[in-house]
Amino acid sequence: RTIYASQAFSAVWSVCLTGLSPCQAWFHRSSALPQSGAPPLPQSSFFPSVDGVMLPPGTFTNRVAFITGGGTGLGRAMTTTLSHLGAQCIIASRKVDVLQQTAEEISKATGNKVHAVQCDVRDPQAVSQCVNQMEEMAGLPDIVINNAAGNFVCPSERLSPNGWKSITDIVLNGTAFVTLELGKRLIQKQKGAAFLAITTIYAESGSGFVVPSASAKAGVEALYKSLAAEWGRYGLRFNIIQPGPIRTKGAFSRLDPTGAFEKGMISRIPVGRLGKPEEIANLAAYMSSDYATWMSGAVIRFDGGEYVSMAGEFNDLRRVTPEQWKMMEAMIRSTKGS
Repeated sequence: RTIYASQAFSAVWSVCLTGLSPCQAWFHRSSALPQSGAPPLPQSSFFPSVDGVMLPPGTFTNRVAFITGGGTGLGRAMTTTLSHLGAQCIIASRKVDVLQQTAEEISKATGNKVHAVQCDVRDPQAVSQCVNQMEEMAGLPDIVINNAAGNFVCPSERLSPNGWKSITDIVLNGTAFVTLELGKRLIQKQKGAAFLAITTIYAESGSGFVVPSASAKAGVEALYKSLAAEWGRYGLRFNIIQPGPIRTKGAFSRLDPTGAFEKGMISRIPVGRLGKPEEIANLAAYMSSDYATWMSGAVIRFDGGEYVSMAGEFNDLRRVTPEQWKMMEAMIRSTKGS
């Protein structure tokens, strides 16, 4: 019975997908249920974002936070939230002019000092010098967020060794150098800390056209899960956030330079919108706080349902209209053996 029904279902679905009448006309109609003449509500209206700071004021008072890639995008958003909550923040990246401007703007907005330290995470000596500066400024950190990243889209057959190295050096090696340098010093000083890495949903699934990034991010996740098991005894926690598509100037200018893919991305996200940096910042703050001290080795997918939407074999059936379902059910019931 299952085989016959499945064959009938597949046949009808194939007809719908090929656009043959009568499915052709139906396929282009809205798949929403009838609304008594009112236009259907957009999906995103059910899932509005809340951009305010989630945790109580003073959550990170007398805490020090170190954020790589803190000058722009998600790094800037996380730094802003942590600073609002009382943390003394140190942001690091290669572009010191951008860092200093960001540090001044956040300090002015929050009233808490933000320090800018130039650091090329690809260079272990530069990382060591950066940590030395941080210790002189504020001491060893209570929160470490590895956010520095790089990426570009490229067919793998056109990928050069330098292209591979440029991404893996920043994402995987840079995260490892920062984590190991700080981890060893924290262990020596017997000071606990919360480490957080920002990866991506395709670190789990893999993805064509961003192979260096997918490989490096997967390595970061393995690093953090391994250290969560090994270094918990020293008071160190390690967690991971896998963001879905979030509109930030840097990421979108490189990965979607024409803007052609944004509409397609939104169409496959069940929540019906892109994420916002402030949403990631609130999650990062929670995971780094004392409210989450029992969380370690966790990987949090934060993507509006995009991953499961793409993964489910039959999820494209959401495009089937109520009229098509009636026709398909009738044909399945009438199939021999059903």
